[in-house]
Amino acid sequence: MKIYTFANTSGKKITHFNSNFIMTKILNSDREMHIGCLYIDRDGVVGYHKAIAPQLFLVVEGEGEVRGKEDVYVKVKKGDAVFWEKDEWHETLTNFGLTAMVIEGDGLDPSRFMTSKEDD
Repeated sequence: MKIYTFANTSGKKITHFNSNFIMTKILNSDREMHIGCLYIDRDGVVGYHKAIAPQLFLVVEGEGEVRGKEDVYVKVKKGDAVFWEKDEWHETLTNFGLTAMVIEGDGLDPSRFMTSKEDD
């Protein structure tokens, strides 16, 4: 398991076409991908299971805890991105509720665009 950030501080300011916003790249791919949104209610859980494909879990609201195969939980919050490899065991818990975008598919490599929180 590796934790990244996609917060606005890791993005690039865009001013083309009189624009004024920050964009954080997440992925480029020509492979088949599945993208979904998870809404996990208060005291919710995504049970301990193996990832069926490389998986990027982007927290867009709320907070919770995640773990990989080790029984060590890491706190995550809005702006954090968790990456699990194919067949990696993982789990997500939240006491307050959490919304996340999930991208699954071969060829995911968040290190191409995102900064690892371990590098901070």
